Amino acid sequence: MNRIRLKDKDFELFIPEAKIKAAIAAMAETIRKDIEGTNPLFVSILNGAFMFTSELMCCLNDYYEITFARYSSYRGTNTQGIIREVMPVQADIKGRTLILMEDIIDTGFTMQYVMNKFRDEGAAEVKLVTMLFKPGSLKCDIQPDYVGLEIPGDFIVGYGLDYDELGRAYRDIYRVIQE
Repeated sequence: MNRIRLKDKDFELFIPEAKIKAAIAAMAETIRKDIEGTNPLFVSILNGAFMFTSELMCCLNDYYEITFARYSSYRGTNTQGIIREVMPVQADIKGRTLILMEDIIDTGFTMQYVMNKFRDEGAAEVKLVTMLFKPGSLKCDIQPDYVGLEIPGDFIVGYGLDYDELGRAYRDIYRVIQE
């Protein structure tokens, strides 16, 4: 599909699934080399990162421990600036290297909050992996350790990303068509 409609917005094809998967596979190879001989805890940030997490973990193809957490700062197409912890990590993080898996980093506020929270709770090290990164939208002092693809500031859906909880299941990524 080259175009989709979600609620009141039209979207056009932006990144095909094959390009997404190739970027994730390349990132997995780098991560595998960097963490060799360690015992990291992978933390997938729900809901958006579920498809990315699945693909990345399949590419890593090893015995790593994984857990899930959920934080929210979005409603519609805009960030609210208030970060809510919806589902905390259940695993013991003290003294562990955490590898946070996020679908997209734009302003960076949510991941800055989460990374600081985990450091305060005793994580030995916190690394950040993101499928998509909008460097032009970043508004805080964080840098992902691993980036799949850098993209402009367009609002996007698909491959786990949503517009008011719709559009996550698309295999490709679509960007909003500005009127």
